[in-house]
Order: sequence, then C-alpha cells, then structure tokens
Amino acid sequence: MKIQRIGFIGLGNVGEKLAKNLIYNNKIYIFDKNKKTKLKFRNKNIIFCKNLEYLANNVEIIITCLPSPREVSNVINLIIPYINKSHLWIEMSTTDKNEMIRLSKLFIKKGGKVLESPITGGEHRAKSGNISILTAGNKKSFKKAFPILKKLGHKIIFCGKIGNASILKVITNYLASLHLLGIGEALSVAKKNKIDLGLAYKAILISSGNSFVNETETKVILGGSYDVGFTMDLASKDITLFNQLAKENKIPIDLGKIVNEKFKEGIIKLGERSYSTSIVKLIEKECKIKLRAKNFPKKLIDYNSKQEGIEIK
Repeated sequence: MKIQRIGFIGLGNVGEKLAKNLIYNNKIYIFDKNKKTKLKFRNKNIIFCKNLEYLANNVEIIITCLPSPREVSNVINLIIPYINKSHLWIEMSTTDKNEMIRLSKLFIKKGGKVLESPITGGEHRAKSGNISILTAGNKKSFKKAFPILKKLGHKIIFCGKIGNASILKVITNYLASLHLLGIGEALSVAKKNKIDLGLAYKAILISSGNSFVNETETKVILGGSYDVGFTMDLASKDITLFNQLAKENKIPIDLGKIVNEKFKEGIIKLGERSYSTSIVKLIEKECKIKLRAKNFPKKLIDYNSKQEGIEIK
C-alpha cells in the first residue's frame, strides 16, 4: 500500500499537533467541525474539506482523533458509505472497546482496513512527535502503516487484535488518574509537615514512589497553572470506561470506584472543562493550602527533538 494522501478528522488540542507532524511530507486533507481550525494551519500541503464525503473520496488513509466514543461513532457512521478497499482507518482516540470492535467490523465489511492506535504520553509529546502509540489490528496493516505511525510518535507497540489497544489505553489513563490523586495527597502531607514542595518533588523523583505523572503533571501543579491540555470530563470518561471493563469481568475494584467518584465530584465543583490535574484542588481546599513551589513551569514542553519512531517488542 503506497501511502500518499491522508485524511485527518478531529483537530483539537492533541489532533492538531499530530496532524502538523505529518504536513511536511504528505498531502493532508483535514476536517473539523470547528471552522476556526483553519487559522491553525497555513501550509500548501493542507486541504480543508467541506464534508466527510469529500475527505473519504480523496484519501487512502483516514486518521481520527476525537474526544469521545460517541463522536468516533458519529464520524464513522457518516463516512462508511464512501469506504472501499483502498482505505485504511487509523483510530487514535481513547474509545470504548466494544464500540471500536463494532465500528471496525463495519469498516472491514466495506473492504477497508483498520488500525486501533490510541496515543499516550501527554499533549507536549504529541507536539514534539515523541508520544507513544498503542496499536492493534492486522499485523500486515500495522507494518504498512508504520511509516505514518513513526512520524506521529516515538515508542510504538503492537497490541494484537482490535479492542486490545483501547483496553490498554483506558488502563493507562486510569492509572494516571490514580497516581494524580496520590500525588495530591502526598504533597499535602509534605506541605502540612512544612517540607518544601520543590524538595518533595525531587525526593519522589528519585524514589520508588516516582511515576510518569510525578515527572510531568506535578510540575504544572507546583507551577500553579495545572495546564496539561487534558480536561476533567475526558479523565472522567476514561475512568468510567475502566470501571465498565472491570464490571464486565466481575473484577472488584475498590480504588477504581473511589477514583470515579472523586472525578465526578471534580466535575461538579470545578467544571468539566477544568484541567484534569485540578482534581488536587479538592484536596487543597479541604486542607486550606496551596501546593506551590518556586521555579516550576506553567506549561509542559518536550525539549527533546523528534526521536525516530521505533517498535517496542
């Protein structure tokens, strides 16, 4: 399959950055219901599509990066009539496993190929092209699409059949939310014991208690912006999906229930579009403290140049 024309659907905080990593070597057809998206793209290789029919009829590769399973379903249901054997759909959202399987069957029935490829690692790494990608589907399609995937990300792992990548992405997002609550409580204990939080951050960083969340999201909490480009409603959606997976398999998840309830509380008290990291504000408010330290950033930036995309085996 010779990769020439790519369609990209969904240009939010993350989708925009992923699409820009493809611009310089490919002709990109883009579609987003927000018309202001055009202002973010000024490049001769970009073609703005007035509808999904036009996009589907002019591309071989269709990439979706959308905020919810519902939006993924809406887009694929609209685009299915125009799909044929020349199409490959690369789905990069965080979606529901069962819905992903259902939609992939519809796509494959029309002759198309499907790769489930959710991303993980934060908006700052999506921008640099160093984000990680969890990919599931047909191994042959994976190998043929790898030239695209390695432009979008750095560490890429093949996860087997369709559905596996969605499950693993939901698991990783759940763990990130769990770690975030733990970080909030841990820093609050340090603060109440009059330990400088910059020192606490460094101590955790070199300890067995360290995590990706501490290495990244703790910085913007201590910096006071909470800006990770990921919102409370999206975090809550992913936690709900995790709990559903556990329920389907009759797995007791006491922590999962607590995290789910805490983020629902966060939506009520802080707003669904508040940053997911602002969940620690609930702890701050209850303890009447601010989790701040000097010399921490307001924004996460990946200072590494684009690293070559590699398959993790």
